[in-house]
Amino acid sequence: MKTPLKSFLFLFILVFSLQSCEDKNDNAAPADVQINDFIWKGLNEVYLWQQDVPNLADNRFTSQNDLNSFLRGYAKPEDLFEDLLYRPESKFPTGAVDRFSWIVSDYTVLEQELGGISKNNGVDFRLGRISSSSDDVVGYVRYIIPNSDASTKAIKRGDLFTSVNGTKLTVANYQQLLINQDSYTLNMADKSGNNYVLNGKSVSLTKTILEENPIFINKIIESGTHKIGYLMYNGFYADYDERLNNAFGELKAKGATDFILDLRYNGGGSVRTSTRLATMITSNFPNQVFSKRQYNAKLMSLFNPESLNERFVADIDGKAVNSLNFGTIYIITTASTASASELIINGLKPYMNVVQIGETTTGKNVGSFTVYDSDTYITKEGINRNHKYAMQPLVFKIANAQGFGDYQNGLEPTYKQLETVSTYGVLGDPKEPLLSLAISKITGSPAKRVPDVSDEPISPYLTDSKILNGFRHGMYLTTTPKEFLNLK
Repeated sequence: MKTPLKSFLFLFILVFSLQSCEDKNDNAAPADVQINDFIWKGLNEVYLWQQDVPNLADNRFTSQNDLNSFLRGYAKPEDLFEDLLYRPESKFPTGAVDRFSWIVSDYTVLEQELGGISKNNGVDFRLGRISSSSDDVVGYVRYIIPNSDASTKAIKRGDLFTSVNGTKLTVANYQQLLINQDSYTLNMADKSGNNYVLNGKSVSLTKTILEENPIFINKIIESGTHKIGYLMYNGFYADYDERLNNAFGELKAKGATDFILDLRYNGGGSVRTSTRLATMITSNFPNQVFSKRQYNAKLMSLFNPESLNERFVADIDGKAVNSLNFGTIYIITTASTASASELIINGLKPYMNVVQIGETTTGKNVGSFTVYDSDTYITKEGINRNHKYAMQPLVFKIANAQGFGDYQNGLEPTYKQLETVSTYGVLGDPKEPLLSLAISKITGSPAKRVPDVSDEPISPYLTDSKILNGFRHGMYLTTTPKEFLNLK
């Protein structure tokens, strides 16, 4: 335990470092560049690739006035933010490095999105190009969120749509049609050979403020002598940690002998929740390192090495962890499985047998925390009331206890099975292809026969509704760096 004096000194060093770049003179940034000044200074301090961006160099500007002149070259804060990122996807469609940093004009909305709250009509979908050579887009309904507008309408998993309000979906217009309207009508389609044909059906939908419970399915599947616990978990939302622990308690109480974790549509979330989930899966490694973080050189110089580690937890907010403690876990993944979900897979591999079933994951081995225009950038203390801009830049890279974290191209499945619309099945049904394959690996029985889709065109993945609704494949810290330094 650090003494109060030592803790104070650590806090002083952190705050001093986060303010050092603005000490070019004693003048605050003028009102016309206030937001841009926040963006530059925040990224200069915490951005993972700060040293790789020439315009973020500590010696790039000789004075605040010099910096102001540069900042005035950007009328939109979003344009400055993009220009200060290291090889962002928006500018490098191939060979991008930063695929996941983003900025918002209202941090309240951002905070809600990170907690699974968004303006949403309840249709979780994937969008894909109709073919690799086409800009036309098709939408696949993956599931319907309970208690949403869509849950009262005639729309279900596996349904397809190719138009919105009578306008054909394309790469150029899908954001305008699906994001920028609170109400719209989906024009449904059927697959006919290699084509998608409108079938005359339509569904009118309205967005509301919706909080999604990420625990979508939690049950026991009996197969022979096996009682297989099956959990479909769709987001690492910190406010649901207690309910997640209770879900594991239910599986234990029902005598689970094996466990399948379905992360196929889980784009990630809280690092702390990922660590807690790992302990629910196995508590056989108390206090062992689950993951390690690495920041930019400026921040790394401030950290006690131990504060960079996430360890298997002893409890969850003072309550006992309901751990299954099996030697093997079966995890279902698709291309939408990202960040905190990938952390579960990679973080558990040094400790147990992880059998991955489905598709290669997204490949997000980097994470973020929210950066505010405040006294320290990392909390809202002393926040600038003149605007509500905040950033969610990538600030750390993450690895497992063995130091492996180079999975930017995704984690390959142990057993590959593509999920296509013709093989969707019903989620949670033992005959659903990916779940059936997982069950077969547990029991040794044959999996449900899946049609050969090697010649079936698979729509190239474009995006999905979680990204469009603001979640953006997140892996983020719900506590601030000064807490990682044990400054309490």
